Amino acid sequence: MSTDPINTGPIQQFIKQTQAADKSNAKEIRLDIATAKNLSYTLGIVMARLNGDLEKFVKDNQGTSDEVIEVKIGGGGEWK
Repeated sequence: MSTDPINTGPIQQFIKQTQAADKSNAKEIRLDIATAKNLSYTLGIVMARLNGDLEKFVKDNQGTSDEVIEVKIGGGGEWK
């Protein structure tokens, strides 16, 4: 799994554009195809990295718990 920094510029640009549209009560946001492609590729890279990190975390922490859970079940005779 790559640990190179991800260029999140397209995501930040989209967030700023959305905030500006919200403040001006705009009804829509338009993206040219180049901007949309950059945003989609960046989101894909971010999601793939997060998924890989999660899989690594689960694999690294699988079966390492020393926690003991004890369950006692009574017959209910002590209930009032």
